[in-house]
Order: sequence, then structure tokens, then C-alpha cells
Amino acid sequence: MLRITKLTDYAVLVLADMVRPEGDARAASDVSGNTKIPQPTVSKVLKLLARAGLVVSERGKNGGYRLARAAEAITVAEIVDAVEGPIAVTECSAVQRGCCDLEGHCPTETNWVRINDAIRQALRGITLSDMTRPNLPVLIPLRRITAQA
Repeated sequence: MLRITKLTDYAVLVLADMVRPEGDARAASDVSGNTKIPQPTVSKVLKLLARAGLVVSERGKNGGYRLARAAEAITVAEIVDAVEGPIAVTECSAVQRGCCDLEGHCPTETNWVRINDAIRQALRGITLSDMTRPNLPVLIPLRRITAQA
């Protein structure tokens, strides 16, 4: 199963909480209170997001964190990259080449790269702004697959 980490899920929630019309800086404790994510975890996530340039920190009495760009300009792919590193469903589809002994000789390598590119493109097509709107149409019809006995 392909799954993002809980920390990446938290990063999306933290950023979604920071999408405010007034754009004021937000303290990690405020974000923690709104999202119900423990404050040490929020602080860790905010540091990762700041390192990636998705949020900026401001010192002082009214300091805290704010989005570095408009929510419409931040993609889910960027959030995943900030927390987990570049998206790669297999070693051969990673950005860094040379990490698989079968590279260049594997009959499925090209298709894994195509799959990885499709996932990356899908995540680039969804913005933080989209993530804050709960009633958007479903991109791909999903159905839960149950195990058959």
C-alpha cells in the first residue's frame, strides 16, 4: 500500500490551518490548539516547512509562522517533498539514479518511472487552497476494495 506518513498528513493540516485572509503570523501553540496536534509535533513540522520555503518565521512579540506564498501557489507535491523528500514509489523511480543494482536492465523500470511521474503530476495539480475546500469533486472515483475469502 502506498501511504504518506502521519507527519506529512500533519503538515497539510498545519498549513491548512494557516490559510487565513488576514495572513497574520501564527504561533505553533495556536496552530496546535486549532488542529489538536501536539505542540512539539507542530513545531517539528513548521521547521521542516520553513526549511523547504513553504512558511517563513518571524521573531518578536507578534512573531510566529506565516505562509511564504499564497495557498493557491503551494502544491501537495511540495508539501510531501518538504516532509518526506522527493516522491518515489520504487528505488528506480527516485530522482537519484544508481541506487538499484538492476537499473537499466529491469523490464519494469520504465513503467515504474511512468507511474511515479503520474503520481507526482497528480500531487502537483492539487494546491493547499484545494485542500482547504472539503467539497471539491472527486478526481478519480474511489471505492474500497474488500478482501475476498
